[in-house]
Amino acid sequence: MITTPPKITLEAARANAGYTLKEAASLIGISVATLHNWEKDSSNIKISQSKKIEEIYNYPSEYIFFGNKLEFNSSK
Repeated sequence: MITTPPKITLEAARANAGYTLKEAASLIGISVATLHNWEKDSSNIKISQSKKIEEIYNYPSEYIFFGNKLEFNSSK
């Protein structure tokens, strides 16, 4: 049986990749404030941005939860 990784939040993906908020924002090419806001609610991230995050965090974007963090936490 093949298991798929669980979906994780954008913040968890960054932490798992070993980046601080400042480091990740710099690599993605956005401000720290923007990344901080995305980690709270990433529902409006463009596909191109999610692909860049996937490359930098080295984690498939289909396993990163893109949406409101409160919705992610309430679905458990």
